[in-house]
Amino acid sequence: MLIREIEIKDAENLINLIKGVEAKSNYMLMEAGERKTTHEQQRKHLERLEKQNNSTIFVAEQEGNLIGYLIAIGGSVKRTKHSAYIVVGILEQNRGQGVGTALFKRVDEWAKSHHITRLELTAVTNNEAGVALYKKSGFEIEGTKRNSLMIDGTFYDEYYMSKLLPF
Repeated sequence: MLIREIEIKDAENLINLIKGVEAKSNYMLMEAGERKTTHEQQRKHLERLEKQNNSTIFVAEQEGNLIGYLIAIGGSVKRTKHSAYIVVGILEQNRGQGVGTALFKRVDEWAKSHHITRLELTAVTNNEAGVALYKKSGFEIEGTKRNSLMIDGTFYDEYYMSKLLPF
């Protein structure tokens, strides 16, 4: 398995990966089929992202296929440029195989070299595997967002989690 930064040429494969993850996960922000991003829109997004020093996307690649991603979205104003919001997704058939751990290890390395001292994310409280991965990766629960998401007609809470990195 290879963990690498995204390239513009990956735009089509990335949006297909994101849609594939959303189709098989109950805990992503968007439901299956809800995302309408085109390959061209994704390519333009990657071009904008490439110009930001505090944002990136890492992908996990296996045998030439993308199987997971980790998006780090850096703060856009002076007071938040030191932090990045994390979104992670792994194809259902590749979960539990160390892909998430490898992605988080790589984002830690990147963050330190880009002066990012805070990583943050949210996780549905019922997402036991996800929460376990985040805790294993050094994230701590800061609080609970009550009734944060409505999934299939039921409200779900989310943990607000963060990891502080040495300055």
